[in-house]
Parts: sequence; structure tokens; C-alpha cells
Amino acid sequence: MAEPVKVLVTGAAGQIAYSLLYNIAKGDVFGKDQPLILVLLDITPMMTVLEGVVMEIRDCALPLVKEVISTDKEDEAFKCIDVAILVGSMPRREGMERKDLLQANVKIFKSQGSALDKYAKKTVKVLVVGNPANTNCLTAMKSAPSIPRENFSCLTRLDHNRARAQIAYRLGVPSNDVKNVVIWGNHSSTQYPDVSHATVKVEEKEKGVFDAIKDDAWLKGDFISTVQQRGAAVIKARKLSSAMSAAKAISDHVRDIWFGTPEGEWVSMGVISDGNTYNIPNDLIYSFPVQIKNKTWSIVGCLPIDDFSCEKMKATAAELVEERDTAAEFLASV
Repeated sequence: MAEPVKVLVTGAAGQIAYSLLYNIAKGDVFGKDQPLILVLLDITPMMTVLEGVVMEIRDCALPLVKEVISTDKEDEAFKCIDVAILVGSMPRREGMERKDLLQANVKIFKSQGSALDKYAKKTVKVLVVGNPANTNCLTAMKSAPSIPRENFSCLTRLDHNRARAQIAYRLGVPSNDVKNVVIWGNHSSTQYPDVSHATVKVEEKEKGVFDAIKDDAWLKGDFISTVQQRGAAVIKARKLSSAMSAAKAISDHVRDIWFGTPEGEWVSMGVISDGNTYNIPNDLIYSFPVQIKNKTWSIVGCLPIDDFSCEKMKATAAELVEERDTAAEFLASV
């Protein structure tokens, strides 16, 4: 049997982790024959709840789980891990400005980045989920200089899945018949869900999404705003944030890192910009279309970008630049 993969999940007593851990533990992410060591980190006041989660994992009697470690100590949690899924973060509370949220999370992700740098394997793959995910990811990356920048990514797969689902629902087809949507930019209400390059199978024929739907006004209007505001809509209806769909998206994201993307297809992922690709400013964690092979992502380049898309991509980049610069100010004083 293979050596166990050691997987850390932070915020492990929370509702996203509650769905996510079962997906991981039963083999949906790393494979049905891959043994696992699960490391669960949360803050001290949540340790009693976390012990209940540990009990449930054990009670599932899942054969892939060789060990479960629960802790509130970063030096223990980050030691020799293969994968870090950073779900926990300071949530935005009523009346809290985005700047306040950034300030609170800079401290968390600087500390976790430092722990990655000091204790994790240098090959560790790091996925940041906690919001503001793009800028939290950048903070963690900058705090872990010994780990390759390419090993860090943030979650925009939930937005990607939402975009596919909206197209599929509109056309009455399965969501896996919708391919190559793109989420550009920030995991926020400025993100740009783009179907200019997407295809859909309708009546056994592959068509461009614009050709299949034949409603440009909807695709450039309500479709975009629905995906951008879906998280808020879920909170309004559920009185809780997205958990099941977020856990599914995390599972999709990590599985694709582990096993790669199908030939000719891409997914959306927040990764480090180089200042050249699509004219996105340097040193941002920005969501691009990526293809993955041998656990290494590459940005899909040379997609034609029209004026409408260009403006949307610039707007979300501008927000990320502002977030990055604000976070850098806080980081300097931590």
C-alpha cells in the first residue's frame, strides 16, 4: 500500500470542513486506494467541537484513514504535511469594513505561512479557502519564502462550478457537458465569470455557449451578476454561508492538482501572476484558466479577449491591487 498522504485542514471544526473531511476521508480527493493522515487545526475555544468531529471520522470506519490528529498548535499541525487546505479565517461580521477583515486575516495567514515555511515539506501544496482568499493566499505565500510560489493557490473553483451550473440549468443539460468557463480575478463580487471560450454539448453536438444560449444580454448581464452574488444569495436563504458546495469545490480543486485536468480542458484557480499574462499586474493571486499536469499548473495563454472582457478583467485586478497594497501595509506592522 502507498505511503499515507498527510493532509492538514484548518478551521476543522467549522461547517465547510464538516462536509470536506468526509469527502477526503472516503477517497474522493486523493483516490480510493490512497491512505491518509488527517491533521485538524482549529482555535482553542473550538477544541471540544473538534473532538466531536474526530469521533465522527472514527465512527465512519473509513479504511483509508490511518490516523487523525487534532490540535490548536501550528507547530504540530504543519509538521511534515503534504497538503494544506487553509479553510479557517476571520469571518466578516456585520459592520466590518473589508479593510478590517484584511487586517485581521493578515495576522492569521502570516502566522500560518511562517509555520508552512518552518515545518511543512517543501513540496507541500497549499490551497487557501478562507476569505478574502486571494489576498490571504498572497500573505501566506510571502510568509513562506522557502516554498515555491507555484505551490500556492486559492479557491475560485466554487465560482467556476456555479458558472457551469447556471449554463447547464439554462439549457437543461448535465453540468459536466459545460466545459472551459473561466473565472477571472478576485473571489469577490468583482470577479468576472466568462463563457466566451466555453462549450456545451447540446443534442450530442458541441457548441459555443453564446451560440447555444442565443441570449447575449443574459450572458453579459444576469448570468454574471448571479455568479458574482451567489454566495450572498445562499447566506440570505440559508442564514449560513455556502458549505456543501464549497466542500465540493475544494475537493474538485485538490483532486485536479493531484491527478491533472483532462486533455483540452481547463479549470479556474487563483495563482500568482507574472505581470505578462493577459496584462494582469505582477504579484497578484489572480484567478486564471489553468491546466494541470504532474501536479503542476500552467496558465492557458493566448485566449482572445474582447473589449467587454478586458474591462471586467481590469476592474477585478484593480480591486486585488488595492487589497494587496493594504495587506502589505498591515504585514509590515505585524
